[in-house]
Amino acid sequence: MAIESFRRREQKYLITREQYVELVNRINPEMRPDRFGDDGRYTVTSLYFESRDHKIYFETKNKLKYRQKLRLRVYNNTGLNGTAFFEVKQKHKKLVNKRRMLLPLSEAYRYLADKSDTSLEDFETSNTQVLREIDYFRQFYNLYPEMVVSYDRHALHCISDPDLRITFDLNLRCRNDDLHLENGSNGIHFIDNDLVVLEVKVNDSVPLWLTRILQNLNCEQRSASKFCTSMETLKSESLPNGVYKENVVAGGI
Repeated sequence: MAIESFRRREQKYLITREQYVELVNRINPEMRPDRFGDDGRYTVTSLYFESRDHKIYFETKNKLKYRQKLRLRVYNNTGLNGTAFFEVKQKHKKLVNKRRMLLPLSEAYRYLADKSDTSLEDFETSNTQVLREIDYFRQFYNLYPEMVVSYDRHALHCISDPDLRITFDLNLRCRNDDLHLENGSNGIHFIDNDLVVLEVKVNDSVPLWLTRILQNLNCEQRSASKFCTSMETLKSESLPNGVYKENVVAGGI
């Protein structure tokens, strides 16, 4: 039975494209491209869920010690019969836990549209237990599809340390006028196009050689929530007055 579970630490940075190019050059001897995609490059498109009173947004925005998100994700161009990933992402301080399962995109839509109390056992998934967790989370928060977030990812793995993974997310865009993942990754940019979201993912600590390179290139840790920034871009009029919005323009770093 296929199941994917991740537990790791993540450090986030917001860097310029110039820093991105130089960083890739410097870490290249230690890294290899992700085996998925073209030389480690692929497009990620995710359908995010939210409650009517924006519980998920405020949990993330206020940096609660424990917070979680629900998303349905596809990679590159995926049709209704293609594979989707339903995922719960939980964060406690800097420790990230992910539980996800695979299912056809059409089956994910069938589950979301179901109003007849169909048994979860009747849905075609790689793991029904994970679907139960997703269903509980969805019902507890009364979640509904909110927006689609897409970006072009460049993913690298360390040659000597399989637990070290580095991702660069470029061309970040979002939409809420079309929530069908099979319709592609189009949307409006919600982060300055000259900026790149860098994530360093490790089980324990970032190796010293990488820390030194990041310091030499003046890459400062900075949280840049794709979920919150997309929400602020698409629904700023429905958020309370006075909400601090992320500074995501190139001159702001």
